[in-house]
Amino acid sequence: MNQISKKLPAYDVEAIRQDFPVLNQQVRGKQLVYLDNAATSQKPKAVIDSIVQYYENDNANIHRGVHTLSERATLSYENSRKKVQAFLNADSHKEIVFTRGATEAINLVANAFAEKLSAGDEVLITAMEHHSNIVPWQMLCEKTGAELKVAPINAQGELIVEEFAALISKKTKFAAISHMSNALGTINPIKQLIDLLHQYDIPVLIDGAQAIPHISVDVQALDCEFYVFSGHKLYAPTGIGALYGKMEQLEQMSAYQGGGDMISVVTFDKTVYNKVPYKFEAGTPNIAGTIGLGAAIDYVSRIGIDAIAAHENSLLAYAVEQSQRIEKLTIIGTAEQKGAIMSFVLDGIHPHDIGTMMDHQGIAVRAGHHCAMPVMDFFGVPATARASFAMYNTHQEVDALMAGIENLIEMFG
Repeated sequence: MNQISKKLPAYDVEAIRQDFPVLNQQVRGKQLVYLDNAATSQKPKAVIDSIVQYYENDNANIHRGVHTLSERATLSYENSRKKVQAFLNADSHKEIVFTRGATEAINLVANAFAEKLSAGDEVLITAMEHHSNIVPWQMLCEKTGAELKVAPINAQGELIVEEFAALISKKTKFAAISHMSNALGTINPIKQLIDLLHQYDIPVLIDGAQAIPHISVDVQALDCEFYVFSGHKLYAPTGIGALYGKMEQLEQMSAYQGGGDMISVVTFDKTVYNKVPYKFEAGTPNIAGTIGLGAAIDYVSRIGIDAIAAHENSLLAYAVEQSQRIEKLTIIGTAEQKGAIMSFVLDGIHPHDIGTMMDHQGIAVRAGHHCAMPVMDFFGVPATARASFAMYNTHQEVDALMAGIENLIEMFG
């Protein structure tokens, strides 16, 4: 489990739950138990209110207007950039690029490195990556003639660090690594991996989409070139995310898209691009979503990531302990360092049936390959059911999950 050593304040989960309106409902006549947080988290009222506030009072386009509404909207938008900077401990707010999510951020970087790679070069990833951190690099390799190398995992779902290190060579020109696996919950030793790669001056992108709600991130301490995440897993709206990039990297990268606001001067002869980060933010952005992301960061920061992680680790440990009394249940992914995700299979019951029948009991879990088909292939399963925990989940909800699983097993005989 992800260990938290420092003394933490008391954690009042019931008070926190009151901040999330969606939790106060019934599904199919049962109290909702929402355990699909790795797919997307629910939104606190503070985030919802920030969006309403923008649309009711400040709705205007940003950066271009001199009127009051535009100035207020621009201030809120740029304040969110500074909040992301502080949340990641980036050196400058100019190192934060807003995107639609982690997927677009990865594609942005892959597009830029297409100019730097050629046949014979190699890109290194791991066998536990989400499709979003596989497909863009496959596309990059197809475009450039480079080769994709994949570091293997073991039966616990842990990266085999020695094998990872053995794949690093002078041919390696880029590496992209998941901070935390969405399918297994495994937390990778990314600082150790970054240090290994930097021995060869290899730039590194960290996919933090799953890690960001659960782990305190300091990009300067990690020393990664890039870190990406999606807001919707951090209690923020969908359609907003961020790319952190070291300034020297961002300044060397070409613009990802062409359009308005990412330019300084346009004539029919040539275009002069805007400064970082604006040269990567073409067109009218998701202003309301960005403001909502800032509100989500404020909310999470008030509670504290370490306090949240400690609560979630307690839930995961309790769920694993309780699952051991269910003979037909097998957990997929048992890494020593693991976040609040429990993927599992039940003997004789397809994961999709698990997801459907759990919903009939008011319990929301995810069933499928979780956009990690190579992980499913490695473990020899078509899919898993996945219960994933967040700051507002309770031990009573874990009990409901276990009771639901036992009901399901009895139903299928």
